[in-house]
Amino acid sequence: MARDKVVVKPPKHKIDRAYIKRYWQLYALLLIPMIYFFVFKYIPMQYVLIAFKKYSIVQKVWEMPWAKNHGMEYFIKAFSNRDFMNSLRNTIVLNLLDLVIGFPIPIIFALILNELRFKRFKKSVQTIAYMPHFLSWVIIYGLALQLFTPTDGLINMAITAFGGDPIPFLNDGKHWVGTYIGLGIWQSFGWNSIIYLAAIAGISPELYEAASVDGAGRFQKMWYVTLPGIKPTIVVLLIMALGNVIGSNFDRPFALQNNLVMEYAEVISTYVYKVGIKGLQFSLTTAVGLFQSVVNVFFLLGANWLSRRMGERGIW
Repeated sequence: MARDKVVVKPPKHKIDRAYIKRYWQLYALLLIPMIYFFVFKYIPMQYVLIAFKKYSIVQKVWEMPWAKNHGMEYFIKAFSNRDFMNSLRNTIVLNLLDLVIGFPIPIIFALILNELRFKRFKKSVQTIAYMPHFLSWVIIYGLALQLFTPTDGLINMAITAFGGDPIPFLNDGKHWVGTYIGLGIWQSFGWNSIIYLAAIAGISPELYEAASVDGAGRFQKMWYVTLPGIKPTIVVLLIMALGNVIGSNFDRPFALQNNLVMEYAEVISTYVYKVGIKGLQFSLTTAVGLFQSVVNVFFLLGANWLSRRMGERGIW
């Protein structure tokens, strides 16, 4: 009776060493972003302590005295400040509007673009949609002035020519919010659709062939094949967007705001710039930035947990 051969596997650490030795070039390339993140992202984290200390330009962060109320002085000061609470409200409202209105637009655009059969027309539409992404917000604001000013803006001139009243797109708070959201969507939807188009390109053509055999039309293929195929991508991008609910870019609100709409236009990033950099209140604005980052992390973790509970993969 023949005995079964016993296969002895090498230890796992030897396998790992062999793998690293074989693909050492990939690990060497990985060191570059790791060094970047360590030097520019992790080492500066020590200065988060400024939020809990009285800032002094002549002292190191470890030597600065602790703030009052067990280091919470500047957090209390921020939340008792009317301007900060106004900027926090505006940041949340504008980001939620961006999310609710702006997030589906690139998905819809990618689905429509995928259905186009004329390649030249499709490429032309893609190019035109991508172009605004490469414009700075200063240039976009200049275009907005030419289009939306009440007296000599092109759109208001057309409205008055047809007997209507000019609309204060940039001078009235509620109209400014609509203009802000609209310009943001126009600037980003084409570029944001690229990742959805890439996800659509990864869907197996056999699924569309099977749907055609079952008698599905183009809309049914889009609904039952394309959308489920890009659902994981949508979930991941939605989680990342939810993780930035109280975060905000600086250039967009700063370029578009003016003194007439500051009640609606002041956001945390511009508040930090004005109070922290121009007002030299570094401890206060560090506390505001730390609060903003912590809340964003909780939103990110919560959105990822919810997606996993719903059966999706999530970010991790």
